[in-house]
Amino acid sequence: MAMREVRTRFAPSPTGYMHIGNLRTALYTYLIAKHEGGKFILRIEDTDQERYVEGAVDVIYRTLKMTGLTHDEGPDIGGPVGPYIQSERKGMYLDYARELAEKGEAYYVFNDKEDVVAKICEEEKKPYKFDAKYHTLSKEEVEEKLATGVEYVIRQKNPSEGETVFEDEIYGTISVENAELEDMILIKSDGLPTYNFANVVDDHLMGITHVVRGNEYLSSAPKYNRLYDALGWSVPTYVHCPPIMKDAHNKLSKRNGDASFEDLLAKGYLKDAVVNFIALLGWSSGTEQEIFSLEELIEKFDYRHINKSPAIFDDVKLKWMNGEYIKKLPQEEFHKMAMPYYEKVFSKQNMELLKLDKISELLQTRVEVLNEVPGFIDFFEALPEYDIDLYTHKKMKTNSENSLVTLEKALPVLEGLQDWTFDAIHDATFALIKEMEVKNGVVLWPIRTALSGKSFSPGGAFELAEILGKEESLRRIRIGIEKLA
Repeated sequence: MAMREVRTRFAPSPTGYMHIGNLRTALYTYLIAKHEGGKFILRIEDTDQERYVEGAVDVIYRTLKMTGLTHDEGPDIGGPVGPYIQSERKGMYLDYARELAEKGEAYYVFNDKEDVVAKICEEEKKPYKFDAKYHTLSKEEVEEKLATGVEYVIRQKNPSEGETVFEDEIYGTISVENAELEDMILIKSDGLPTYNFANVVDDHLMGITHVVRGNEYLSSAPKYNRLYDALGWSVPTYVHCPPIMKDAHNKLSKRNGDASFEDLLAKGYLKDAVVNFIALLGWSSGTEQEIFSLEELIEKFDYRHINKSPAIFDDVKLKWMNGEYIKKLPQEEFHKMAMPYYEKVFSKQNMELLKLDKISELLQTRVEVLNEVPGFIDFFEALPEYDIDLYTHKKMKTNSENSLVTLEKALPVLEGLQDWTFDAIHDATFALIKEMEVKNGVVLWPIRTALSGKSFSPGGAFELAEILGKEESLRRIRIGIEKLA
């Protein structure tokens, strides 16, 4: 017997941003399909119109395109089992709910009976809970109420005894007492299906073989399975993922101010680094490798290696990983990415005078996130006010006294240079070090400090001098001499 094609689906609700948990679900769903040579389907679940956010569908399309998670079927490209937007499928759900009611697996709840049921529960001194016995009507009574237009919902009918057992690929065999299962609404009073019911129907009709979702849906799986069984359908393979936590006690949440995918991009994280990082939030390749291209993830991804334990969103690791991706960029590409930050920091005059390509060379190996760029380059625009304590460096064996000597000796040497190039500055400075018979740091640290006015800089004395140019470099050294004198 031929194996069934693996078909997975990413089914987001258009409620705004793409949060990290959503993107991880999309990624795992994509990887499961592509690892097996199957199909990755996009379905928009918009039955909850109250939460619909204008433009949210565009965010979904944009994010999938940027991250390379290309869907094989979906609302924008069509496919054999469309439509792929739930609100456009609403005519097909009611028939399945009615079929369940006819089989005794669901029941109608008419508004005109609710007061009676509430009164019974009050008399029996028990909490109000939907129970099919309070709503059981003959087929004729149901038809009569439907004909007269009494408002209703259709609820699933679950047993109150025994247990329901199901399998999850991550959490194993799980059993739930049937008494704990709520008779969930399948069809709302407006005729639209609930998220829970539409999910089951759509997954079956679209031939979905693997369902990936957060472990908060584990408690709903028994109710879904009872629907599959009642309708005579195959239950898909469940892959419930652990939550993503910001720390040991709090889940990652946009409501708590945690970053969405687009927030991370705005902060200067690269999309490929974010995808790589998210892949490792709960999954392990079983090797020490941590940097993966999307192609490598497709090849190596095995959902059975997803961990049961919550994954911690480690900002430090994300920054490190992003830095690794920045280092791997072609230099021209990094320079292009850095340009908007240069334009924010540098005056128009300095955009023309400074050697921006040289600044990019220095920054690429030092920056971990692009929004760090302004903090690295602001001193090129203007020498900051600084304290002469910066000239004192224990390791370099410098202090304000010998730094003054260095700058006073370096100034005429540098003034005399005809060619203001890295090599010329380097050779002249090392000739001075030899003449002064001192360690390199005794000369290099004071010059670097005078040029930057900062305790750290992307590059040393020679690089900074070359970028700043002769006139500005000499002006800053003179300022250093004045401060130290």
